[in-house]
Order: sequence, then structure tokens, then C-alpha cells
Amino acid sequence: MDKQQEIARLEALAYDLRKKLLYLCGTYGGPVHIGGDLSAADLLIALYHYGMNVDPNNIMNPARDRFILSKGHGAVCMYIAMALRGFFDYDEICATYGKLDSAFGMHPCKVHLPGVETSSGSLGHGLSIAVGMALSAKQKGQKHRVFCLMGDGETCEGSIWEAAMAASSYKLGNLVGIVDRNGQLMTSYTEDFIHLEPYADKWKAFGWNEIELDGHNMAEIVAALDSLPAPDSEQPTVLIAHTIKGKGVSFMERDIGWHAGALSEEDLERALKDLEATYGKSGVENNGRNL
Repeated sequence: MDKQQEIARLEALAYDLRKKLLYLCGTYGGPVHIGGDLSAADLLIALYHYGMNVDPNNIMNPARDRFILSKGHGAVCMYIAMALRGFFDYDEICATYGKLDSAFGMHPCKVHLPGVETSSGSLGHGLSIAVGMALSAKQKGQKHRVFCLMGDGETCEGSIWEAAMAASSYKLGNLVGIVDRNGQLMTSYTEDFIHLEPYADKWKAFGWNEIELDGHNMAEIVAALDSLPAPDSEQPTVLIAHTIKGKGVSFMERDIGWHAGALSEEDLERALKDLEATYGKSGVENNGRNL
């Protein structure tokens, strides 16, 4: 498969993920963190279906890449990306999501869900965990990478920058941070109170190799993943992915009210039509379950 075919395959998967995400949001009896899920959809597809060395049939392979979802409220998007890769069944997510004793909670739990490297949800901690994993791998001479997806809002927290400083100090070239830079918090926009800009310069000042990209352009995401330095290099890399919260659904995009929410039957129908119009696809079947 040539690169253009691969990008088209990933784009189709991202479209399918969004449909499945909307279907779950329209059938679950409570709110889903739909806005941030939609902003991270392309990134998670690219990671689980292209960039990371992971195998659903050998989830404990010591040579596997590790993934930390630091923005733990994006769990549904991760679950579906993993289901599309074959880690588990999408219908099981829909049937059990958010229920007592379900493996598919609003935030991921490694105890209940094999294939998840760490439990997360309390923001600001994921990069520190990833630094520990990357440092351990380096000390053991292991060659895998550790990926950590953060929301830009959580990078307001000092723990992120302590971890960033440690990563460059320990020369963790096997560590890849990814920031979902959608510009929004739960109840406001990132620059309203805590000014993150100049954002890329901050990461550079902390000693990181920095790559900025359009987080909804699959070709750019693939190119960034292809350009990562070797795991045994000495500088951590951060991908700053500029995204749109609620991407693909016109009435959700950049709307603070859709940080989390539930879709009525009418909303679901409208949202699925929006997706079809946005991505120029057809063939929405079975309430968005299949391409």
C-alpha cells in the first residue's frame, strides 16, 4: 500500500470512529466528553493504526510501544480507536459504557481493561508517568517508544512542566508527547485566563524537539510520525496538534457547551449528516456503526 492509500485508509477509519462516537453519545443515558473526543479522533486513529507498534493479539509484548492517555476524559475516543484495531468489540462498549463494573468507564482503568497501560483522569499526571516509563526503558536498553496524549488545558499545570524538564534532562528520545491543542477548557478558552502562548517556544525552552501540525490533516500527522527521531536518540519530541473541539459537527465546533453532553435523536441525525457533509463520504449505515 502506498502512502496516499494508507492516508486514505486512516481517514476512512477516523470517519468511522466519529460515527461510532456519535452513535454512543446518542444512545448512552448520560453525558459523554464528545467535544474533546472529536478533536482527538484523527490523532488516536493515526497512533493506533499507523504510528505505534501495538498488537491486539499480543498486548503484553515487551517490545510494544506504550500509550498514556493523559487527557483521560477522552477515553471513549480511545476505546473506539482500539476497538477498530481489534483490541475489543465496539458493541460491548455501547452495551456497557459507564455502567457499574464496566471495563469501559468515563476514564480508562488498566485494572479492568487489558491493553490500557495506566489509569488516568486526574489531569496533569500522564506525562510524569510517561517519563518514568521512558526512563525505565532507556535504562534497560529497550527500544520501544512511549507516547503521551495531553490536552492543552492540562498543560496549565506545573506537573506537566516538571515532567518536561525531567524528560530533557534524562535525554529521553524515546518519549513522544502529543498535545491536543484545541484551545478550550471545560468552561472557557485556554487564553482567557492562563496564557499558553507562545506555546511552541515553551516546549523548545524545556529542551524538546517540537513539531507543529494540523491535527485534522492525516497526511501531516503521518508525516510527523514518520519524522520522529530514533528511540535511542537524546531529545524528547512533542507534536503540537492544532485541532478543533467538536470537529466535524457544525453545532459542536468550538462551542463551550459541548465539552460534554448527550445527543437527542434529532441531534444524532443532524450530527451524522454534518459528518457526511464535512468529510464528503456516503454510506452511513446502522446508526453510524459501519462505513
